[in-house]
Amino acid sequence: MFLALRDLKFARGRFALVGLVIGLVALMATLLSGLANGLVDDGISGLRALPLTHLAFQSGAGSTFSRSTLTDDDLAPYKKLDGVEASALGVSFFNAKRDNGSTIDMAVFGIPEDSFLAPPGEASEALTGPPGIVLSDDFENDGIKVGDTLTVVGIDEQLPVLGFTYSGSYGHVPIAFTSLTTWQGLLYGDNAKGRFSAIALKGDDATSFAPAERASGTEAETKEAAYAGSPGYTGETSTMSLIQNFLLVISALVVGAFFTVWTVQRASQIALLKALGASRSYVLRDALGQMAIVLVST
Repeated sequence: MFLALRDLKFARGRFALVGLVIGLVALMATLLSGLANGLVDDGISGLRALPLTHLAFQSGAGSTFSRSTLTDDDLAPYKKLDGVEASALGVSFFNAKRDNGSTIDMAVFGIPEDSFLAPPGEASEALTGPPGIVLSDDFENDGIKVGDTLTVVGIDEQLPVLGFTYSGSYGHVPIAFTSLTTWQGLLYGDNAKGRFSAIALKGDDATSFAPAERASGTEAETKEAAYAGSPGYTGETSTMSLIQNFLLVISALVVGAFFTVWTVQRASQIALLKALGASRSYVLRDALGQMAIVLVST
């Protein structure tokens, strides 16, 4: 390590520069990791918070609620499975106007009043009483209060705000809870015919949903697999992963290029060491040790 330590001492500026570059690349990778985690959380936190283990969609829907339409006939086979709780679930996006004229976007989850999905506390009032809505606490931070009225744009349906709960977001839009009947009225009007988006299931990993899938023509999958149906989820995660991998490759190339050039520049010194009897392994350990010191220090 004699030559390596000597170089580090007398070429502090060069090594400080490469260390700074490596540190900046590492910082950028860390920031991108935080951004990626934030995007993922904003896209699926509401679905992740629901107390379910699997979801069943219409065949070919690709885990996307807007492409899936089911009825009570599809739900019945799942209710017959032993050790499984099954519930209808309606999910759709709406735009609503506040009392002050401003508009908000919300992902409305329609849930039956007897469902295991029913949120705790005041949120359950929206499922059992007159039509109303319980909003994610994100909306409370925006100044909406209990008792305010939201008018759903396009159908002019008015829904009073009954309360707030932590429900996260879905597709980067805060979630709101309402009864399945109210949700059906918002989406289908008087022509609901018992339709909903998906079937929420609660079982264990050993549970087989195959008999119900065959009987109803649906496709059941884990909650984690259903994350891919969130708008933009797959594209965002793949893009961020690609950028992070590129940063790792770039940082490796920067370090490799620096030490390649540095080794060429000190070829005469290495030749002198070998002439004095230094072995090839000694010279290699010297170079790798120098590289390790720079990487650890950054």
